[in-house]
Amino acid sequence: MPALPTLRQLSYLVELAQRLNFHAAAEAQFVTQSTLSSGIKELETLLGVQLVERDKRHVRLTAVGEDVAARGRELLAAATDLAEAARSATRPLSGPLRLGAIPTIAPFLLPAVLPALRRAYPELKLYLREDLTGRLLERLRTSRLDVALIALPFDTGDLYVRELFEDTFSFVARETDPAVRTKDVALRRIDTGDVLLLEEGHCLRDHAIAACGPRRGTWESRIEATSLTTLIQMVEGGLGVTLLPRITLDAGILKGTRLVSRPFSSPAPSRMLALVARRTSPRRRDADLLAEFLIAQHRRSPRAGLPPHRHHSTPT
Repeated sequence: MPALPTLRQLSYLVELAQRLNFHAAAEAQFVTQSTLSSGIKELETLLGVQLVERDKRHVRLTAVGEDVAARGRELLAAATDLAEAARSATRPLSGPLRLGAIPTIAPFLLPAVLPALRRAYPELKLYLREDLTGRLLERLRTSRLDVALIALPFDTGDLYVRELFEDTFSFVARETDPAVRTKDVALRRIDTGDVLLLEEGHCLRDHAIAACGPRRGTWESRIEATSLTTLIQMVEGGLGVTLLPRITLDAGILKGTRLVSRPFSSPAPSRMLALVARRTSPRRRDADLLAEFLIAQHRRSPRAGLPPHRHHSTPT
């Protein structure tokens, strides 16, 4: 058998491919710059090809280097899965679990369920990362996350998706807005020119646009918010109206404001909360257990007005 690259050498190359900076890549790998540079040179010698082009100003990968880095990511993810499979084989939902969650879910759903999760699985050590959906799924695919909590619809590719429950949208405006004087709001009566959205990259923006109907406006927003907190402040300042998911309202996002929420008349628009994992991941069993836990907590929720539960698992 010919000499093979080590996982450490591949991890150096993958890190450099992501950062295109030897100093930054070395820091991310917790080694000196000379150690990382030597490791990559050893890899080039072993493979007999140039992987990296270097000069005083720029670092770039050769075409072969890009291919080796892409294959290296897959090998590193598979090696991580192998190690974690051995560790997690004995006890479910135990040990470290790296959970990603989007900003329009994490602060509104997780604080209510994490205490019960700790009681049910005391050996679980949860590491949480909050980020946009696209970046979470990329981290998932490269084995830097075990599970991600996202909202659908979103293109998840070949990842394993476990749907949890629907999260309906409500109309939110100032208490002086004529639209909130009724018991519910007809979606077709909303002027899309008044609807304030999150900035590009947030899936909630896409969900709101889909809910209102892309043909009813160009959606060239005058103002875009970077967070739901900013969005609420903008609506309270009289700059427009918005749509908010039910879990944010139940968590009290409007508390202390002069804003009012109203449900939409049937059929109300909604998004689907879901857990996502790699199909080959040894933590997929934990993803299913976590999904069942979240569904059970949702069913027990005493909050009024929650939509009926439904969930679906994608086929294996």
